[in-house]
This record gives sequence, structure tokens and C-alpha cells, in this order.
Amino acid sequence: MKYSVYVIELQKEFSLTRRAQERNPRQELDKPCVYVGSTVKTPEQRFKEHMEGARNKNGPIYSRIVHRYGIRLLPNEYEKYNPIKTREEAEKKEKELTEKLRRKGYTVWSK
Repeated sequence: MKYSVYVIELQKEFSLTRRAQERNPRQELDKPCVYVGSTVKTPEQRFKEHMEGARNKNGPIYSRIVHRYGIRLLPNEYEKYNPIKTREEAEKKEKELTEKLRRKGYTVWSK
């Protein structure tokens, strides 16, 4: 199995929410607002699930933040990291990418 990280552009409106501001105290409002995730599916499949509000037998498998504020995938921010061999490596890269984008002043949401 191959894994991927992905980045989704979010509407600027999300950066003004209390949750976004608490997780991103150094956000620069002129920088992008994004969601960072990892998946065993393709980034395109995962984006579609978020936007459609996909569910499985256990319940929702989408981020409410992406469902409400998602715009589009940003392949330039993640393609160079994919594919990833293991789930552990993908989750580690997701955290690294989240922190890298936060350091750049992005407003970032991730699990």
C-alpha cells in the first residue's frame, strides 16, 4: 500500500474562527489558509470524500472544516512528498508539513 499527504486550500473565513486562531497564533492573514492530511487513497479521492461529507458504517470519514471551507487541492505543496511507504511515515510527514506551513505564517488545520 502507498500513502500520501495532501493540502487543501480553505476559505479565508476559516482563519478568523476562534479554533483557527488558537492553533495558529502566528498566522499571517495574507498567507493561505489550508488543511493538511494523510491518506491511503489518492489526494483527489480524499478531497472528494471531505467535500461530499462521506460516511462509512462507523460514521463520518470527512473533516467538517474541509466540508465547510474547502476550495481545492494544492498539489504544489505536497506532490514532492508522495508516495509514502507506510502509514507511520505519512502521519509523520503530515505533522512536519503542518509545522512547516505554520512557520511560514499559513493558517493550518490538521488532526
